[in-house]
Amino acid sequence: MNAIGTRLAIRGAVTVGLLVLLSAVVFVGVDLLPGDPVTARLGAQGPEVVAAARSRLGLDRPVTERYLDWVVALAQGDLGTSASGRPVAEMLSGRLGNSVLLALLTVAVLVPLSLVLGVWAGLRRGSVSDRVISVVLLAVVSIPEFVLAGGLILIVAVGLGWLPAVSLVPPDSSPLAAPEILVLPVVSLVLLGVGYTGRIIRATTAAAVRAPHVEFLRLNGVPRATVVRTAVLPAVWPIAVQVWLVTAVGLIGGAVLVERVFGYPGIGEVLVTAVRTGDLPVVQALAMILGGATLIALFVADLGTELLTPVLRTAAR
Repeated sequence: MNAIGTRLAIRGAVTVGLLVLLSAVVFVGVDLLPGDPVTARLGAQGPEVVAAARSRLGLDRPVTERYLDWVVALAQGDLGTSASGRPVAEMLSGRLGNSVLLALLTVAVLVPLSLVLGVWAGLRRGSVSDRVISVVLLAVVSIPEFVLAGGLILIVAVGLGWLPAVSLVPPDSSPLAAPEILVLPVVSLVLLGVGYTGRIIRATTAAAVRAPHVEFLRLNGVPRATVVRTAVLPAVWPIAVQVWLVTAVGLIGGAVLVERVFGYPGIGEVLVTAVRTGDLPVVQALAMILGGATLIALFVADLGTELLTPVLRTAAR
């Protein structure tokens, strides 16, 4: 096994270990949240009724025993049963798909936009255009999600009447059946994401431009476009891919507020409702899905960096 294969094998083993650790943290952490499904639903019922309900849901068993049963079921693809009696997988299937669709559309716009803005500003470090782009990106990333989403509703939907203010999706229908309802949520998420990814790409580009080998090419009269293509972009790609992957996963869970503002039927409403009612199986499943997806995205980003960087360096030479 070569050096790259060894490093990837080690990172894969670390990722598996982190997933196991994550499962324990998620289960125990959620279990320690104040309230539970029984008290949330039965309220001030008698202690006998509450005890019977806790026994029926298995909440009277030791946490270690419940955790081991949960992990075994999770490894078999069983996300458990909600306190309402519905399978968690059934509750999340459509909602999670809607959130993934929103994240994919956002990334499809975010990737080229952040790359163009970041590279453009980084190549012109210290110029007026660089300062303007940097200030705008910093301002956008500083605005809370609900403020930005609410502002778009007031200006575009209410003021101009161009797009619907609420992203309602009919039951048993796909959001793609009415693409206009996706525009404002996607724009909100793109603005939030580009503020972070654009600044990272801009900093990476500015650092690459100052590298000795780039300066050597410039002093030897190599055309600017060739320098950017063969020396600057190869240094930007690995970092950009990592940022895009992590941002894409973060959009699935981080769009909770945006989904709530627009009434979009994603996992945001399910997560908020589950936390409010103490529906532990749903909260644990969502936390594990989102946390696991982030760890896997980081591993894929490392894999892409290891495999892509040597190819780009060879192409540059």
